[in-house]
Amino acid sequence: MAASVSAAAKASAAFAHKKELAAAAPAPAQHRAGSGRRSNPCRVRAVASPARAPRAPASTGSVKSAMTMTEKILARASERAGLEPGENVWVDVDVLMTHDVCGPGTIGIFKKEFGEDAKVWDREKVVIIPDHYIFTSDERANRNVDILRDFCMEQNINYFYDIKDLSNFKANPDYKGVCHVALAQEGHCRPGEVLLGTDSHTCNAGAFGQFATGIGNTDAGFVLGTGKALLKVPPTIRFVLDGEMPPYLLAKDLILQIIGEISVSGATYKSMEFVGSTVESLNMEERMTLCNMVIEAGGKNGVVPADETTFKYLEGKTSVDYEPVYSDAQARFFSDYRFDVSKLEPVVAKPHSPDNRVLARECKDVKIDRVYIGSCTGGKTEDFLAAAKVFLASGKKVKVPTFLVPATQKVWMDLYSLPVPGSGGKTCSQIFEEAGCDTPASPSCGACLGGPRDTYARMNEPMVCVSTTNRNFPGRMGHKEGQIYLASPYTAAASALTGYVTDPRDFLM
Repeated sequence: MAASVSAAAKASAAFAHKKELAAAAPAPAQHRAGSGRRSNPCRVRAVASPARAPRAPASTGSVKSAMTMTEKILARASERAGLEPGENVWVDVDVLMTHDVCGPGTIGIFKKEFGEDAKVWDREKVVIIPDHYIFTSDERANRNVDILRDFCMEQNINYFYDIKDLSNFKANPDYKGVCHVALAQEGHCRPGEVLLGTDSHTCNAGAFGQFATGIGNTDAGFVLGTGKALLKVPPTIRFVLDGEMPPYLLAKDLILQIIGEISVSGATYKSMEFVGSTVESLNMEERMTLCNMVIEAGGKNGVVPADETTFKYLEGKTSVDYEPVYSDAQARFFSDYRFDVSKLEPVVAKPHSPDNRVLARECKDVKIDRVYIGSCTGGKTEDFLAAAKVFLASGKKVKVPTFLVPATQKVWMDLYSLPVPGSGGKTCSQIFEEAGCDTPASPSCGACLGGPRDTYARMNEPMVCVSTTNRNFPGRMGHKEGQIYLASPYTAAASALTGYVTDPRDFLM
């Protein structure tokens, strides 16, 4: 089943081979993490789909075994030789994540169905992250975190990223922040695995070449007790993104372009696989942005083939071996979409739907009240570096309140320590201060999901906001009459400087 390949050149050639869609897919590679790092980055193992027992040809033709990435991952997790879209299979779950919003309900269902004294199936595979309604005086929100803490102590959960001192997040060494970004930073996202979470944007982790999707509390309660989930195999839509990325575009523009193309129901219960030279050029955080918003198109999961960029990001983050898989050359896709990225322009999604896509320059007369840069989609280190680049290029001050909410503690630290390229050594925090932005807030989901009224930057009045978040439904960030324009960090920063929805090329070209 496996053959060793020791030469790094052969590994690189295999990944480069993916560029030709008609060529054979590269062989999956098993990476041994050892004591936290891949012990031998040159050791690659070729893994084929499990062999089927031979049988005589039938009148329907030869047996087809080619599979997409998603089908291969689910086949491995269900110990099946092959799968086809539409099949229902029991899969073994590698990681289950829950947070303070859905965690108490999940725990309640687990205890009701398995007993008050029941133990979770594997305390090493459960990840619990308070992140949504954290920095608030709301007693019910705080009680949710207490429930998580009590459960994790009872179950001796290894990966509980607790927060106890709400007055100073830096005093909490275990606290991380937004679950989807924290999962990646803490090494819980690994190629070839199945990750489920009680949050629709769990699909964010598909950037690592794994099957990741959101599930409800009932399913999560069952997973807590058994480690298994019943899933229907989704068909795969392939998105081929080629061409050099213009300096004024970010992955947020790409995914908004795609959602605008296919609509918010265009990928309903389908896997969205992203390939092509543009995707290969993206760093991991930009790939996460792509996969994060597949749910806004109705997708079951999003996935990007793992490559050297993926493996390098994971170095030192995980001690678990992983085996990436890739779509076979003859795999059957539901449909193909192709984009020449070099010809795209900055876009926004107007209220009140992520598929209400227009060019940013077409909204230049839309006056705004505020800008919000944050969330799992738009609050990563690369997102803030992009915003800082616009502020630096302009040398001007913002004309509307501009709120900055780092996704995690690590991102917050990056804002104060990483120099912005071309700035002469200035950090993001220095550039933001010079531009007149609000001081970066405590890491959390913040106002992305509205939350209690005292949530930082929540829209408690009807306002117009340009936001790097992922949804712009009525009431999403607070007030039901608020208007949210979804945009990239480039566009958000440019809009903050003018007080209107603004094409970032006004400052970057």
